[in-house]
Amino acid sequence: MSIRVLLADDHPAIRSGLRLLLQAADDITVVGEAGSGSTAVSNARALTPDVILMDIRMPGLDGIEATRAVRAENLAEVLVLTSFDLDDYVFGALRAGAAGFLLKTVGAAALIDAVRRVAAGEGVLAPEVTRRMLEAFAAVPPARAATAPAWLDELTEREKDVLRCLGRGMSNADIAEALTISAATAKTHVSRVLAKLNSSSRMQAAILAREAGVE
Repeated sequence: MSIRVLLADDHPAIRSGLRLLLQAADDITVVGEAGSGSTAVSNARALTPDVILMDIRMPGLDGIEATRAVRAENLAEVLVLTSFDLDDYVFGALRAGAAGFLLKTVGAAALIDAVRRVAAGEGVLAPEVTRRMLEAFAAVPPARAATAPAWLDELTEREKDVLRCLGRGMSNADIAEALTISAATAKTHVSRVLAKLNSSSRMQAAILAREAGVE
């Protein structure tokens, strides 16, 4: 089955370049484009893409707010593709529910691979920002038991195991291997954890896990 992609960028030349690049892959189809954040949201409702490649700086509704709107309605996975690796953009996009964050310097093969991985439910981070993410995670002190969030009590012990894996950035395949369960079971557990956390992406769940001291 082909992966349906929507391109959201305010520069037509960049959208054209991305379309050419992605359509070279047999399993990816570009179903539409948007030149603003608000158009990205409305086109996502109309075109039902699997993945949106979302720029950050766009007129009107920016990419972070558009990501928040898309994920709030569960319209598609969002892979941010921007020229700027500013911390505010990285953390803002991930907290809004983006499944990945890449820079426009990414190579063609890496971008196609990232689209496939995000469509499969995995998270993707640009190497340039991964180290800063890890440092930011390490800088957050583990939460004390007395201040553990209420949602943590809603998780089963197995779901806490899965959340711990998500906090370590593990894929469904990695989780399956670590917990000695099937990939399908791992996927089901991840979906349940995301639902209980009201989280729109595994990246968002990873941030919550760290902030809650689930390590």
